[in-house]
Order: sequence, then C-alpha cells, then structure tokens
Amino acid sequence: MKTTLLQNIFRILLGSFILYAGISHITFNRIEFQAQVPDWVPIGKDLVVILSGIVEIILGLAMLFWRKERAKVGLVLALFFVLIFPGNISQYINHKDAFGALDSDQARLIRLFFQPVLIAWSLWSTNAWKSWRKKD
Repeated sequence: MKTTLLQNIFRILLGSFILYAGISHITFNRIEFQAQVPDWVPIGKDLVVILSGIVEIILGLAMLFWRKERAKVGLVLALFFVLIFPGNISQYINHKDAFGALDSDQARLIRLFFQPVLIAWSLWSTNAWKSWRKKD
C-alpha cells in the first residue's frame, strides 16, 4: 500500500528518532534508561536496556530502509511501544528521575500521554492500520 509524502516524512522522522534512541540506549544514556526498567523484571536492568536498544536500532533502520515490509515494521514498532509502556508507568509510579527533564511527577505523567501518539504515528506513517484493516 502506497504512502503519501507526508507519511514518508513522518516515517523517516520516527525511524531516525528510534535509531537515535537505540544508539543512546547502548552508549551515552544507558544509566538513564535503567530508571525505566521496572524492579519486577527478572533480568538485569542493564541487559534490558542493551537489548531494548538493539531492538530499537533494528526497528529504526527497518523504518528507514525496509520499504517492502513497511506496514509490518510499523505494526511491530507500535507493538514495541505497547510493550515498553509498563516501564514508563513504573518510572512515574516509583518517582524515578531521568534525562534531566523527567525530574518531576508532572513531567513523568505528561510523558505517559505521548506513548499513544507514538503508537498512532508508527501505524499511520507506514499505513500499517490501513493494511491490516484491508485484510479483513
């Protein structure tokens, strides 16, 4: 299913953002991202951050370059955003600061409302929603 120029621009922006986030997970923001890993996760926080960073790098590159499977990549990225949402909730509930900007309950709460935006962005910019609905 063909995407519009606007969708492609937003797909490239999101892919670049996710690629950057993934690189920052495994390099300069590793400690900051550990604040988002809930205490109930049964493996080490650093390993979770590294693995999620690797996934983000793969998804970011796929968003940027895997044109043939664009809708599937958008769906997988949306699912990824759903799966990491408990970490954002945990960070809010446990009052954990990160990144300098997430230093208050208000800032952490506002951040929670951006997760649905990211989900919608990944589905819209790749035509994943239309592609999935068309198969019904």
